Amino acid sequence: MTNIGILGAGRVGANLAGKLSAAGHHVTLGGRSPEATAARTVGLAPRIAFADQRTTARTTDIVINATPGDSSLERLADLRTELTGKILIDVSNATRDAADGLPGDLCYPGSSLAEKLQAALPDTHVVKTLNTMLFMVMTAPKTLTTPPTAYLSGDDEHAKRTVTGLLGDLGWQPEQIEDLGGITTARATEAMILIVPHVLRRQGFTPFAVSLAR
Repeated sequence: MTNIGILGAGRVGANLAGKLSAAGHHVTLGGRSPEATAARTVGLAPRIAFADQRTTARTTDIVINATPGDSSLERLADLRTELTGKILIDVSNATRDAADGLPGDLCYPGSSLAEKLQAALPDTHVVKTLNTMLFMVMTAPKTLTTPPTAYLSGDDEHAKRTVTGLLGDLGWQPEQIEDLGGITTARATEAMILIVPHVLRRQGFTPFAVSLAR
C-alpha cells in the first residue's frame, strides 16, 4: 500500500486514480480546484482524497504527472521542493495541438519532457511510462486483442522497480513491461505520439497502444 499523488484531474488522472485506489493504495488527486475536481469525479472512488497540486506533491510518496505535457515542465519545476527525494512517474506527452485539436509537433524535438523534468528536478527520480497508448489502456491492458507494451525510462533502478510494481497493480504482466534504460530513452517513446493523430483520424477514438511485437 502506497501513498500516491496524481497531478492532473482530467481523464488520464481520474482513470489512474480510480484503478490505483481500487488496488488498495491511498490516492490524492491534485487539481487546481479541489472542490471542482471532487464534484466532477463524483462516484470515482470513495477513498480518493482531493487537494491542490502543491499539497498533493508535498504529502504523498510517489507522484504521477498527468498534467498537459506542453505545460508540465513549468508547473512541476515550481514544485521542486515538494518533489525532492520522491519518484515522479511521467505519463504525459509534450506536443503542440494541430488545427483539429489532436497532438501535433513535439515541444522538445531531440529531447523529451521526461529529460527536461529530470534536469529541472535533480533530486527527484523521474520514470517515464504509459505514454504510448490511449488513456483507457493504461488501466486495462487486457482489453486489447494484442498484448500491449508499457515502456520504462529512468536513471534510478530502484525507482523503476517500484514503478514496475505499480504497473502490476494496473494489470500489466511482467512480459509486457519493457525497460529501455536511462531517462534519455524517453525521447524515443515520446516521439511515438507522432503516429497517434493519424490513427485517430482514420480509426476514431478506439483503444490502442504502440507496442513491441516479438
